[in-house]
Amino acid sequence: MANLHIKHHWLGRLLASDPGRIRFQKAGKATISLISSVFTTLLILRLSGNSLLTPAIVSGMAGMMGIMIVMDETDKGKKITTGILGISAACGITTGSLLSGSFYYIDIVMILVIFSAFYFSRFGVRYFSICMIGFITVYISSVLQLAANQLPWFYMGIAIGIIYAFLYNFIIFKNSAQTLNRSMRSYHIQSNLTLNILIKAIQDSEPSETRLAHVEKSARKLRDYGRAVANDLNTKDVKDLWPGLETSQLRLYLFDTGMLIETLVDSVKNLKKADALEIVELRRILVWVIKSLRDARVLAQNYDIRNLQEAETAVQALRLVVRDLLNGKEKPKGWVFLIRRIESIANHVVEGAITIQQSLREGKIVADDQDEAEDDNDEEDTDDDKKELKPSTKKAYQAVVAGTIAIIIGQIISPTQPYWVLLTAFIVLLGTESIGRTYIKGFQRSFGTIIGAVLGFGLAKLISGHSAVELVLLFSVIFFAFYLVTVSYTIMSMFITMLIAFMYDILLGGVSFQLIGARVIDTIAGAVIAFAVSMIIFPKKTKDKVADSIDDYLDELKPYVSDYVRSFREDVYVKELADRAFTLDQKLQAVEDEASPLLNRPETIRNSGIARWITILTAINYYAKHLVASAYRGDFEYPDELGERFKEVEEKIDYNMETLRKLLKRTERGGILYNLKEEREQIERLAPSRDQSHRDLIHHLYYVWRINQSIVALGHDLGAEIK
Repeated sequence: MANLHIKHHWLGRLLASDPGRIRFQKAGKATISLISSVFTTLLILRLSGNSLLTPAIVSGMAGMMGIMIVMDETDKGKKITTGILGISAACGITTGSLLSGSFYYIDIVMILVIFSAFYFSRFGVRYFSICMIGFITVYISSVLQLAANQLPWFYMGIAIGIIYAFLYNFIIFKNSAQTLNRSMRSYHIQSNLTLNILIKAIQDSEPSETRLAHVEKSARKLRDYGRAVANDLNTKDVKDLWPGLETSQLRLYLFDTGMLIETLVDSVKNLKKADALEIVELRRILVWVIKSLRDARVLAQNYDIRNLQEAETAVQALRLVVRDLLNGKEKPKGWVFLIRRIESIANHVVEGAITIQQSLREGKIVADDQDEAEDDNDEEDTDDDKKELKPSTKKAYQAVVAGTIAIIIGQIISPTQPYWVLLTAFIVLLGTESIGRTYIKGFQRSFGTIIGAVLGFGLAKLISGHSAVELVLLFSVIFFAFYLVTVSYTIMSMFITMLIAFMYDILLGGVSFQLIGARVIDTIAGAVIAFAVSMIIFPKKTKDKVADSIDDYLDELKPYVSDYVRSFREDVYVKELADRAFTLDQKLQAVEDEASPLLNRPETIRNSGIARWITILTAINYYAKHLVASAYRGDFEYPDELGERFKEVEEKIDYNMETLRKLLKRTERGGILYNLKEEREQIERLAPSRDQSHRDLIHHLYYVWRINQSIVALGHDLGAEIK
């Protein structure tokens, strides 16, 4: 039963689709909190002889938002924010009620709240959450024009919603070690799926482009899974699940397995092209290595030591193949390095797995006398940063302008619901710093709204009068909207619009095409306003934002590579490189996200060069991650004169990265980049051979040269000279 996902690919894909069921859990909590809040408030209202329905709706909204918009990093911070949301919601209801007689004052309050949401987000995500629920409650209260004697019922509804959100978020369905356990299971399943496809690709008699593309897609998904699981790791959960295991060990395990699969995918593809897998014995041993690593259940408490023995034997056999190929009479072929690379990372994975099993068996963490290296790269504001407005301030000013225009347009096209345009503009501006991202988000929201309006209107008409069915569908679309929000913003927008159609039908006794059509027009208007403002007020071109994201990546890469190179001549602690490699992955993903508006437009790709930037950066990231395995290499023996060469390499790579950052920021034109050809030749000439030393210096420096070559290539594209 435990290996069904290996035998049935579709089952594994389904089980691994939501790592740790985190999306399912969050969407489920939000939906249950909403349902509980609505029905509890309705029950109290009915028992009190009150026929009001709107306090129950506000209660459900508070219960739902208390789950979805609380995004603090710690549980303590989330608990505080959840409580403050109730206060903010109550203030919003009161303000909207007191000012409902004057739309002019409501307009001012709305704009101030939106401005505050973006401006104060620089101090923490909490402030955005507080302002967001305040905006919604002011909007609801102003539209309903609540009387003073109705306010206590709304306060009660808000309190019930916040209590349920707190209850479900921190007591009943609180994050636990089981969430991490499920996340790791999803990660293992995705790993096994990828390895299975690799085995089939190796065994194919003819290269299959479709299968190779499939395995690359699966490997990218695994990278996302690994990054998500690594972000959720905490010491308490790790201790509960795997006593004796350290959080850093588990993070390294995630990194190693992901790196192994990336290496296998890239190497197998190139081995196929070189016809190297026509050698039957090589093909058999590669499959043996992959299968033995796939079946080694490293984190299992009832672990069978024979699993790792099988993997060790398989890697040893591959090592002998590499040795025979290198020491043969004929000159080694170019693809031999690919086999050597697989052997190196596979051996590193096996060694890491043995260490983990030792820790689990002994119930204590393997001793490590070295303390964590301190990060000396504290961010400091430069003079330019102090002079230039912060992104949150720029976004706040954009929100003021967009909000003012949206209110005017809203009054013209929807006098009865003037703030729907404002709400859309507010949401579209959220999280979109570049013109391209604003356009994409606005388009997705508009397109999703159109589809949702058609489906929602049709379904609402079809089931009108069947309240029970409508309620089931209403809560279902809420769940799916939140469950898919990180998967597809378009689909999420579609479900939200369907929700509105069902709400109109329930509250108003029917939904007309004109009513739902008005919401579509409002949404499109809000998206257009947000896009137009982003183009005019403090515009940030997509290419410039991509350059900023690349600069952030290089800022993280520079100490990463420098520390590694320095470790050849100094005693530098580099074993935390795995943690930093995950950070590099996150920053690379940020670059890809910012570049997505350009990458989706073929004509723009040709003109902007962005695709090449991303390709080079992806290669750099791949090479950088290979340094992690080398960080556990032990001490090297080499001639004293190489010490100066290592220092020169470190200084020139730092200089190259700084030059590249200036070229990206356009603070410098031209410049010189060092290709390190001379330094590489000197080191490789003086380095001990494999027969003279048990450590292969040339091998461990290979990816340093590749990283520098990539930096030089990108800098040359931007106008630098190569020296």
